Amino acid sequence: MRILGLTLAYLIYFSSTPWEFAGAADGFQADYIGGTEGSLPGKTDGKLRTNGQDVLSFQAKKGLVQVSYAKINLIEYGQKVDRRYVAAFLISPLFLLSKSRRHFVTVGYTDDDGRQQAMVFQVSKGSVRSVLVSLEARTGLKVQFQDGEARKAGKG
Repeated sequence: MRILGLTLAYLIYFSSTPWEFAGAADGFQADYIGGTEGSLPGKTDGKLRTNGQDVLSFQAKKGLVQVSYAKINLIEYGQKVDRRYVAAFLISPLFLLSKSRRHFVTVGYTDDDGRQQAMVFQVSKGSVRSVLVSLEARTGLKVQFQDGEARKAGKG
């Protein structure tokens, strides 16, 4: 009976702790897809940190980019939905019924010289809502959605 009680306690604890938030203090896994930031090459993976009090930071192996929340003037969210044609061709036609979604967050800001800059990040499905809510709270801006599907996925 004691083992059953301990097992239930562990199950309740771990089921109530969202796994995507477990690493939130350390940052969210993201890929820098591209933009005007010259210090990072396109398609760079790293950690997107939205928990800083004053700055948004992206830490990659090739460098660190920090943007003050006060200088951010655009937060946009969009999706790219693809059918799984290769899997349907190779494995089963039933894969035509499934879709793969990629989630993109665009951050627009002004640099120290007053020029408009932008960075596009691809984030995982499990962390996109947390990233958007955190950016809204820190910047005071509302997220702009590219379409209705993105609005549903971004706000839940």
